[in-house]
Amino acid sequence: MSLLEISNLVASVNDQPILRGIDLEVCAGEVHAIMGPNGSGKSTLANVIAGKEDYQIDRGCIALEGQEITSLSPEERAHRGLFLAFQYPIEIPGVSNMEFLKVAVDSHARATGTPEITAVDFMKTARSAAEQLGLNPEFLKRGVNEGFSGGEKKRNEILQMLMLNPKVSILDETDSGLDIDALRTVANGVSEFSNPTNAVVLVTHYQRLLDHIEPDFVHVIANGTIVRSGDRSLALELEEKGYGWLEDT
Repeated sequence: MSLLEISNLVASVNDQPILRGIDLEVCAGEVHAIMGPNGSGKSTLANVIAGKEDYQIDRGCIALEGQEITSLSPEERAHRGLFLAFQYPIEIPGVSNMEFLKVAVDSHARATGTPEITAVDFMKTARSAAEQLGLNPEFLKRGVNEGFSGGEKKRNEILQMLMLNPKVSILDETDSGLDIDALRTVANGVSEFSNPTNAVVLVTHYQRLLDHIEPDFVHVIANGTIVRSGDRSLALELEEKGYGWLEDT
């Protein structure tokens, strides 16, 4: 079943064309890796899918479970089951992780018409997820990303994903700034999340994340278009040769 379908997507930022015709289908149970050189449009694609402001869709459509979401706000897209882990998570001083997560989970429950989780069950689930990611449960009392290391911020994004349980998760360079132990922990969290009913899109510049999360498909973006798709072997080829050789193919 197709969860995310992107058709002839053309987008710009401040009237500067970035995406020049993206076609992509992500089905339930699949992990897709989006790779490419700096400035190729990888993060722009992630932000456009999520509905981030300042990104203009000039042509094409984005559908989630067959329903057009191009005109929806980021909040409405999230309620439909879309999640974006930021490349640069922001700090929210004065708001604890526990408060932030509870509000987010309750908001999602109200939007989908499902019962809200009790405070006790929520705390048990949040503490379990934090420990799974190598985070001390006391971490939940701290302000969102306030004073966090780079690795803590990225693991916090995965914690949010585990708590919200979206249909499609887009992880924008979640591996950047992580040491090898944190990388394994994040990868384990993603693997724990993945199942036959959801899908993951990994936006990454390097192959090293794919040593721990094996993708079903690898797509290479260059100059705003997908220039090559394949299996995990394509990522290994990119690791060996870089991206320059694609310009000649």
